[in-house]
Amino acid sequence: MDEECKCSAQRKIDFSDNPLAQRILKEGLAIQDRFSAEPVYARTGKGYLKSVGVSEIAEAKLAMKRESSPVP
Repeated sequence: MDEECKCSAQRKIDFSDNPLAQRILKEGLAIQDRFSAEPVYARTGKGYLKSVGVSEIAEAKLAMKRESSPVP
């Protein structure tokens, strides 16, 4: 059974055809430049996400409305 575990742990999973993984990657890359590390936590990678303003919230709400509204 130990050999089974070793094999599955070494197997690489390909996410190139996975739409969810691609969406997560796209969103992560989109916010990467907004992440700001605190000077005290620079070595640990802790920090915060800078807001881009009210327009971002308005766009997100509009996108959610589009996704939830039924298509005629």
